[in-house]
Amino acid sequence: MRTTGRTRTAAGPLHRFDAWMYRGGRPNRVARVLNKLSAAQFSAGILAPGRWATLEVPGRRSGRPICLPVVIADHDGERYLVAMLGERANWVHNVRAAQGRAVLRHGRREAVLLEEVEPGRRAPILRRYLALAPGARAHLPVDRRAPVEAFEPIAARFPVFRIAIDPTAKDGGTHPFDH
Repeated sequence: MRTTGRTRTAAGPLHRFDAWMYRGGRPNRVARVLNKLSAAQFSAGILAPGRWATLEVPGRRSGRPICLPVVIADHDGERYLVAMLGERANWVHNVRAAQGRAVLRHGRREAVLLEEVEPGRRAPILRRYLALAPGARAHLPVDRRAPVEAFEPIAARFPVFRIAIDPTAKDGGTHPFDH
């Protein structure tokens, strides 16, 4: 279908909806509700691919567990989380305050350490993330099919964390902040 001289894809309206839900870099009420539903679904592993999970991290002010849905990107044999909303994302601040300690849930709990990746190494991970996370495409200003070099100028704006197993976790995957 052609409109106004350019080809529209079915994803166009979806990406505009994604952008609207996070206008200003923060989730609106609709996004918060959808995130809660997705987090519950991803935690249980119900109708969710293995790369969809729930990140649980203690709130930096309240200490209470904050849960949100995430897409895990794989690259060169490692797993990564990407902050599609950039540096201002609350979960990024919470992970940093928790010194990287968090839990990933997808049917089971996995205590992890999230290690921040330096900006110079983020470009290929960002590209892979966009290939896996359609909802993030409205937030990163590079086409998912662009060459890796196109991601280098934006890499410093989008935090990336490598997922490592937390060797200090008790009971096979729980942290002291777990209830």
